[in-house]
Amino acid sequence: MGSLRNFRNMDIDWNMTPEDAVTMYLEWGNNSWHAEHKPVTSKADHSTYFVVYAWDEKPRAILIRRNSEEARELAEVALPTDLAQRFLESTGRHKGVYAPTPEIRSWLEHQLN
Repeated sequence: MGSLRNFRNMDIDWNMTPEDAVTMYLEWGNNSWHAEHKPVTSKADHSTYFVVYAWDEKPRAILIRRNSEEARELAEVALPTDLAQRFLESTGRHKGVYAPTPEIRSWLEHQLN
C-alpha cells in the first residue's frame, strides 16, 4: 500500500465514521437527506475516510475508499507506540474498528503533508 503522502490531495471525509459508512453504503435508505452524510444515489457516490483498525495487538490507521460495491483499502500505517497506547486505553482495549480520535486525526493530517 502507498505512503500517506500519495493521498494528500484526496478529499478525505474526516467526519465519516465506520458506523456512518455502514449506514450509507450497506444499509441504503437508513439515513436522512437532513443528515450530515446524504444518502447514496448511485454507484458513483463514494467516500474516502480513515478508520483505526484495532483487532490486532497494534492498532493501525487505514485509509478507505468506499462505494456501494466495495471498500478498497488505499493505505495503511501503524500508529506510533505512544499514540497507539493512548488510543487503546481510550477504548478500554476493546477490539474493533473505530473512527480516528482527534489526536490520531491530527497525526494523520501531519503524515499526509
